Amino acid sequence: MSEILENLLLLGDNEYKDFHSKLIPNVEKEKIIGVRTPALRKYAKELVKKGGFEDFLNSLPHSYYEENNLHAFLIEQISDYNSVVSHLDRFLPRVDNWATCDMMSPKVFFKNTDKLYKDALRWIDSADTYSVRFGICMLMKHYLGNKFKLEYANKVASIKSEEYYVKMAVAWYFATALTKNYEDVIAFLTDYKLETWVHNKTIGKACESYAIPTERKNYLKKFKIKNG
Repeated sequence: MSEILENLLLLGDNEYKDFHSKLIPNVEKEKIIGVRTPALRKYAKELVKKGGFEDFLNSLPHSYYEENNLHAFLIEQISDYNSVVSHLDRFLPRVDNWATCDMMSPKVFFKNTDKLYKDALRWIDSADTYSVRFGICMLMKHYLGNKFKLEYANKVASIKSEEYYVKMAVAWYFATALTKNYEDVIAFLTDYKLETWVHNKTIGKACESYAIPTERKNYLKKFKIKNG
């Protein structure tokens, strides 16, 4: 057993394990240690400061959920863009749940949005569920607001998948886009450009948002597809 895994096991909390396992039902409970996210982030920073964690990043696949989350937090700390992308290309196909996927937000991406969109679109074209979801999340995180481009929204809208966590990501993207680029994306709903389930889920998530005015929510509800 590696020193890193030993330390993760020491940080485990059985009560938190029981609680958190219900949030990620597609991960076997036996693979969850029960380490709280703040403790994992703190440990990741300690490892970066100490150095010598490269073997851990290269030892895929991991056995435990928290090992994957620690892996994600270590990637976040890498300061070279190309290195981050290289690590993600190896790691994303090993990700097996929405939580690990969604918690990754590499710091270097904020300063490299001129490069990131090409990789985000490449991940979206992947056959891996969480590579696709991660690509969607990157477009949502870095390319809404004043960096919005209709071609990115069209790319997300064109995704065809039966995977629940991919469809949810598409709905999440458009619901978030409605809060930041309403005039640019409203036609995706009024013209029924999204798959029915995603369409209705987008409206539902948008109506739950505090960032969308009541009158817009009422307008959106008119476009919900019945029995969809």
